[in-house]
Amino acid sequence: MSDWHSWAALAVFVGAYALIISEKIHRVAVALGGAGLMLAIGATDDVSAFYSESSGIDWNVIFLLMGMMMIVGVLKKTGLFEYLAIWAVKRARAKPFRVMAMLVVMTAVASALLDNVTTVLLIAPVTLLVCERLALPTAPFLIAEVMASNIGGTATLVGDPPNIVIASRAGLTFNDFVVHLAPLAALLVAVLLLLCRVMFRKSFAYDEDRAAEIMTLEEREAVKDPRLMVQGLIVLALVVAGFVLHPVLHYAPSIVALLGAGLLVAVTAVETHEVLAEVEWPTLAFFAGLFIMIGGLIDTGVVDEISHRLADLIGGNELGGAMTLLGGSAVLSGVVDNIPYVATMAPITADLVHEMGDGGHHVLWWALALGADLGGNATAIGASANVVVLGIAERTGRPISFWQFTKYGLVVTAATVALSLVYVWLRYFALS
Repeated sequence: MSDWHSWAALAVFVGAYALIISEKIHRVAVALGGAGLMLAIGATDDVSAFYSESSGIDWNVIFLLMGMMMIVGVLKKTGLFEYLAIWAVKRARAKPFRVMAMLVVMTAVASALLDNVTTVLLIAPVTLLVCERLALPTAPFLIAEVMASNIGGTATLVGDPPNIVIASRAGLTFNDFVVHLAPLAALLVAVLLLLCRVMFRKSFAYDEDRAAEIMTLEEREAVKDPRLMVQGLIVLALVVAGFVLHPVLHYAPSIVALLGAGLLVAVTAVETHEVLAEVEWPTLAFFAGLFIMIGGLIDTGVVDEISHRLADLIGGNELGGAMTLLGGSAVLSGVVDNIPYVATMAPITADLVHEMGDGGHHVLWWALALGADLGGNATAIGASANVVVLGIAERTGRPISFWQFTKYGLVVTAATVALSLVYVWLRYFALS
């Protein structure tokens, strides 16, 4: 990092991060301002920012979000989310912690089959309605769900974007992820529930009158447009099938989501401007600015320098390497979005695997996946799903601050990463 561009880019990123944490300036303004500074100082340029796959705006993420937001916007008009909210509350007997547990498990399972961003887009509207019906604070429920989405996404190849990058580089299959990571993910979801019971214990006030009122409701009466709901669910099912069949169809999730959104608008009577009004444009702008800032760190060699220093620290010790890679990735992924981080670390990890022989169990790849995926829970901007949920909360008038999320995120990340370190040691070293 001898070049002044590297230090300038690092200063811009640290300054922007500090402003986001302070919340004195809106995070969208900070991200776009930071992106502009990165371009102004020459840390990156227009070609890298807008066209580079490795260091520019990840258009796959942007258009995946846009497509799914449009689909969710149509489904919201049908009363489907009201139906699901009433159904969930009645099944949980209107007990707040039971409701949270049900939503957390649903989110984790769905995140393993879809991707975690898509899942929170679908679950968040249901959660907001549940909390409104039971007069409960929304922040604990949304925070618990987004953490469940990041943990559940760890379980499969399609659950979290970094896993797709790792699978492509390491030649791993969907079944490899299920066999090696799904058992741990299931355990971590159970741990998350225990932590939520303690962290949010003051949020589980039971209102007997409201509970009795909800138990008398008929969920089917909440459906406003059955025809539109059926059309929306068919399109959503096709989109989900497209996500799951990605290894066969080779269509990027963004393409599948946009095709689904376009089809839904085309075959229904919903006005296009109404659907576009449901898109969280500030969230998309924040992502664009954040990607450009991170791209500046990549283009100037800052991320590469950090990654190589980590590789030098690991050396030839496979156990120490796995522990360092898992812990270091968790820390860095809490600060830098885990997608570009994994894209940068993947070739370095491949070199380490080649040098160490790896023994055929791919432990370094699993360490990288666990650290990147679970580390995303550490801060409010550590993973894409976190940013999306914060955007939804703000738009509905129930904002969640950076520190409100992060103070719980650090606890969950510390616990899940610690258990993951034990899991990796036991499975691949102590018992092998």
